[in-house]
Amino acid sequence: MNRRDLLALSGALAAASLAGCADEMAPRADSTPDATDTPTGTEPPAAEPPEEPPQGEPQVDDERLAALAAGNAGFALDLHRQLADTQGGNTFLSPYSISVALAMTYAGARGDTETELRETLRYTLGEDVHDAFAEIDDALDARETTTDPTADEEDAEVDAFRLAVANAVWGQEGYPFSEAYLDLLAEQYDGGFREADFAGDPESERERINEWVADETNGKIEELLPPGSVGPDTVLALTNAIYFMAGWHHQFDPENTTQESVTALDGSTATVPMMAQSLETDYADLPRAQAIELPYTGEDVSMVLVLPDAGEFEAFERDLDASTLFGIFEALGRAEGDLQLPRFEYGFDAKLSKPLAELGMPNAFTPDADFSGMVAGDDGPWIDEVYHQSFVSVDEEGTEAAASTAVLTLESMPPESFDLTFDRPFLFCIRDKPTDTVLFLGRVTDVGAAQG
Repeated sequence: MNRRDLLALSGALAAASLAGCADEMAPRADSTPDATDTPTGTEPPAAEPPEEPPQGEPQVDDERLAALAAGNAGFALDLHRQLADTQGGNTFLSPYSISVALAMTYAGARGDTETELRETLRYTLGEDVHDAFAEIDDALDARETTTDPTADEEDAEVDAFRLAVANAVWGQEGYPFSEAYLDLLAEQYDGGFREADFAGDPESERERINEWVADETNGKIEELLPPGSVGPDTVLALTNAIYFMAGWHHQFDPENTTQESVTALDGSTATVPMMAQSLETDYADLPRAQAIELPYTGEDVSMVLVLPDAGEFEAFERDLDASTLFGIFEALGRAEGDLQLPRFEYGFDAKLSKPLAELGMPNAFTPDADFSGMVAGDDGPWIDEVYHQSFVSVDEEGTEAAASTAVLTLESMPPESFDLTFDRPFLFCIRDKPTDTVLFLGRVTDVGAAQG
């Protein structure tokens, strides 16, 4: 069946990212009739509950990878909602980057800290999560670079698809890291250990980490760690970077791009470049939304865009969970039609300590955290901050995206000790602590004369 009309996704949104950046659409054929359509003198039929989007699960044969995909999607949507509620506007995350950086942190967690991270990050595989991440990393490496088979000879050397993921571990020189912990990071995450002089020159180390991130993200993330983020008490930085560049399997012709009006979530309008093409691809007409899948060169990786019905964006976004997202994936089927999609490009950055704490892992961000698995001994560091930055650009040729995450940890300082003897004149006061009212104030200059 030709579903050209249903595929006219004017101003289609990247799933849960470009909030409300879409034209109003005409009601579908099955839309609820207006009140004027109800015959006079008859009671309107009882309203039926709205049909819900389909539910599904990862379509992966490997049970371990399916569990990792489901957990990562659930965590991604949890964090997305948290940031959408607190920051608003356009958001863009790499849940994979965040999960990998925190998985390297989780490897050193113990006790209640380990439990909080496992539940918040939805690591349902427990310790097997490290093997699963290594497995998915191998799978992504297999798709690292693809040349366009349709390119002219002179363009044959140009990569039409690039996907690069890198991890790095930066540790204070001389700090008693556990060899078993560093070995796990090296084996499962290819996290090469780099000695750092955080104590002596934190600013140079911050710049060094930022240079690594910029290099791994093709210059799209230039300053993941802001000034002052690294200090002399930093002992460990766990970093992940991901870079993606791909051409559309069905590219848009720039000559078909026109200036069109789009509507934001707050009702304001703007005129933006709107790309357009007729194509056959996977599409789904869902309750309360439409979805379309646009594959990239090689067709192993795609962008799925979801356009909630007019006035439904916030409710649909709020209800979107992992099973609904996978249900949308399963509902996609072949269709042909006309697509309109705006060009867009923006960056996003966030400190994740507060959102992650509110999602269920507050202990990790306090000196009471138990990351004893990171060190050779009883004590361990605690997380100071989790920094995340991302970038996305979508145009007629394809998509470029990059993201990086850094988990910075501080040394857990033992309780300060003292050896104090009042053997000379001293001052003293008696205060009311809740009000800080000084009730009495005195001095003792002759202890011998003050023996009563």
